[in-house]
Amino acid sequence: MRRASKINPERESLEMPSLLERLPSGSRIAVIRLRSLGDCVLTTPALALLKENRPDLRVAVVVEDRFRAIFEGNPDIDEILPPRISEIMRWRPRLALNLHGGTRSMALTAASGAGIRVGFGHHRHSFLYSAKIPRAQEILGEERPVHTAEHIASAMFWLGVPRKEIPRARLIAGDGVGKSADAARKSACATAVLHPFASEPAKTWPADRFVEIAKQLPDSLFIAGPNDDTSPFKDFRVLIGAPLADVKMLISQA
Repeated sequence: MRRASKINPERESLEMPSLLERLPSGSRIAVIRLRSLGDCVLTTPALALLKENRPDLRVAVVVEDRFRAIFEGNPDIDEILPPRISEIMRWRPRLALNLHGGTRSMALTAASGAGIRVGFGHHRHSFLYSAKIPRAQEILGEERPVHTAEHIASAMFWLGVPRKEIPRARLIAGDGVGKSADAARKSACATAVLHPFASEPAKTWPADRFVEIAKQLPDSLFIAGPNDDTSPFKDFRVLIGAPLADVKMLISQA
């Protein structure tokens, strides 16, 4: 009688197909990234990694309308969906990937109809996931602070994308511009576009340093949101409340 061979759990786990390998060709994925301007931008490297590894997959990004323009024109994205259960269910995703983690995104993930529901294990109510992504440090094999782009990209490595250098974030500017950006462009060509604001003061570089930089750059243009205090930059051109699509175009032409 043959002796039963010992099972090596580590080896067995290494040989198990990844979640991406289990997805049939042409499968649909819903990536939930509701908001936050910077986090939306820093999601684009992860989407590039995913699409490069599995160009056959159909990828939709679920995002609030005010940040939709960040993803418009991106060749790694097949669809941009509003954060509504009906729209996500109509997309019929086989895999729902929650990169946001809040209560609303959890509800959208749970109701997506996807057979595979994935998110980071540290999210609240992560019991709703059928697969939990471990800490980025565990995935990357380095116990250190990680950049947001690394954190999001690590999810793709865990899903099955081979480890490689994380690409730069990218925005795709459209062919046309709205009235606000068109007026700014006609007044004078912007050599440099500066955005000196952030969601909270701790993330903001001092205004006087932006001013010193702008003095060295002819035709500098400051961009601001409708509620930002632009008084430190009164001696320069300032564009307030421009749509994101226009901002992308201005930056691309600076």
